[in-house]
Amino acid sequence: MSSFSGKPTSELGIETLSNGLRNLFPIYKDEKNGVTLNKPDFRELEAASPTTTTTSSSSSGSVGPNPRKPHSTRSGELSVESSPLRPGHTRSRSCGSHHLIFSGSVSSPPPATVAPTGNICPSGRISKTGLPGRVSKPEVLGSGSGRYGHGSIMRGGDGGAPRGLIVGGGGVRSGVDPEELKRLGNDCYKNAQFSEALSLYDRAIAISPANAAYRFNRAAALMGLRRLLEAVRECEAAIRLDPAYVKAHHRLGSLLLSLGQVESAREHICFPGHQPDPVEMHKLQLVEKHLGKCGEARRIGDWRGTLSEVDAAIAAGADASPQLFACRAEALLKLHQLDDAFSAQSNIRMFEASVSLSPSLKIFGMLVEAYLFFVRAQVELAKGRYDSALTAIEKAGKIDPHNAETSKLLNTVRLVCRARARGNDLFKSERFTEACSAYGEGLRLDPSNSVLCCNRAACWFKLGQWERSVDDCNQALRIQPNYLKALLRRALSNSKLERWSEAVRDYEVLRRELPDDNEVAESLFHAQVALKKSLGEDVYNVKFGGDVESVSGLEQFRAAISSSGASVVHFRSGTNLQCKHISLFVDALCSRYPSINFLQVDIEEGHAIAHAENVRIVPTFKIYKKGSRVKEMICPSPEVLESSVRHYSI
Repeated sequence: MSSFSGKPTSELGIETLSNGLRNLFPIYKDEKNGVTLNKPDFRELEAASPTTTTTSSSSSGSVGPNPRKPHSTRSGELSVESSPLRPGHTRSRSCGSHHLIFSGSVSSPPPATVAPTGNICPSGRISKTGLPGRVSKPEVLGSGSGRYGHGSIMRGGDGGAPRGLIVGGGGVRSGVDPEELKRLGNDCYKNAQFSEALSLYDRAIAISPANAAYRFNRAAALMGLRRLLEAVRECEAAIRLDPAYVKAHHRLGSLLLSLGQVESAREHICFPGHQPDPVEMHKLQLVEKHLGKCGEARRIGDWRGTLSEVDAAIAAGADASPQLFACRAEALLKLHQLDDAFSAQSNIRMFEASVSLSPSLKIFGMLVEAYLFFVRAQVELAKGRYDSALTAIEKAGKIDPHNAETSKLLNTVRLVCRARARGNDLFKSERFTEACSAYGEGLRLDPSNSVLCCNRAACWFKLGQWERSVDDCNQALRIQPNYLKALLRRALSNSKLERWSEAVRDYEVLRRELPDDNEVAESLFHAQVALKKSLGEDVYNVKFGGDVESVSGLEQFRAAISSSGASVVHFRSGTNLQCKHISLFVDALCSRYPSINFLQVDIEEGHAIAHAENVRIVPTFKIYKKGSRVKEMICPSPEVLESSVRHYSI
């Protein structure tokens, strides 16, 4: 992209926003903090505003863009002028002398030997009240380099101080040069300090609100902070100030494309009279192509095709589009990938405010705002949040009352909510057969509702129809594989059917997911014992839970570790302080993992056991299964010990 003046520019260019905005800026390593950050291309910042025009009139001088040449000075170079003037001040070049003009009145220059109090010299230094015949080093304001902060007063040299800065008891006053603030903002931007850069650009805008370049750079800082909607507003403000600001149009087009607003993006990417950026144009065409294919796949119910095309559109550049994330969530729901659907739904909230940019925007023939609520209703229904689902679809109906899809889903959600409420009431009244019918009515309306499947399974279980209970649990788990309530109900039903292998498998999954649930632990233990008995194994001296058992004899020890299940043995010494501390934790583990057989051996009393097991350091823990050692830990931390106990409890 060429600059307005033909010189290399320093504006922030149109950055690629694809891949979830992670490629917005090049990546660099922050050695100080040891993290990877997004580093902006600072060469693309607007480093100079339009140069100020100087008039020869004594009272009407102004600082601002030249209305006859709105772009001729955006060259990327700071203008070479004498020291900047405060707003409202103009230099008169009459008589070849430098008189300062204040509100139309001319003041004569002070004597050469005395500097007027508080005046800003042409060099940019701040002079103190002068004393005749005395020469002192000037005091200047620091720019934040070296050991001096912004606004610090330094003695001698200009130190790169911002010209025209004045410091008083209340901080920096109105004499600040906005160009210097912008330069400092650009420096912060280079170092990915976007919040600091934003603050400096804000101060520059407060001084010179009509400067389009400041708005343009502020948009860049907002993009760095991922505040895309605000960045759009800033680009629009820059364009209002300078309608022919091509780079602002291009950046705005790129932002709108990222937000999925393709038609609006085209208006700015293809700005009349200027060649569109080829990269952005290619992205625009790709997004349009994939959106078209996505709509067609959704229309015919091809949800895999819908998911593929919406993912392609997001990857092509519409990576901050709430409507595309909503479409992705909807497709995942239809494919029974509920966890992924819930995750996709959570991404919508980050960008849904952008809908306000274009309230008439549609997707799949539905207003975008209504579509977001339409998908949210489906997600809430799948989660079993019936009231939230009804609220969401009613909002969608109010926003787009004439859309057929919205009206159909609204009717379905109302009927499903009614069927579920009726089923719950009947179940509480122990009218299980009628409750089955009520839940079945809801499933006819919404066959993919895992909650209704699980509720009906509970009814079948109460009626003693465990096979049908297993079938409904299987259906619920096909829809939502991590549905723990359905998994528990299936394990209970399989136990009733004496299908111990299937019951143990489900209980083992539940034990991993619910490690602190003693009921699950006990159910698993009894299912394991029943499975061993069904396989003809000898099961004796088996108990669930209890206290840590002390063992001192070698034969007693060998018999204990040969019992069914896992045994954890704590080799300890009564005089060892570390053993005493860890013993308290072992007591807690004994209660937490009742299916484990916990033993303790005092090496002074059970010297033969310690010798046979080659224990020389305490505390030592060994885990046995069927008499064989499977794990040994010497002086483990509580976390390591519990991790091992948990592993062998399953």
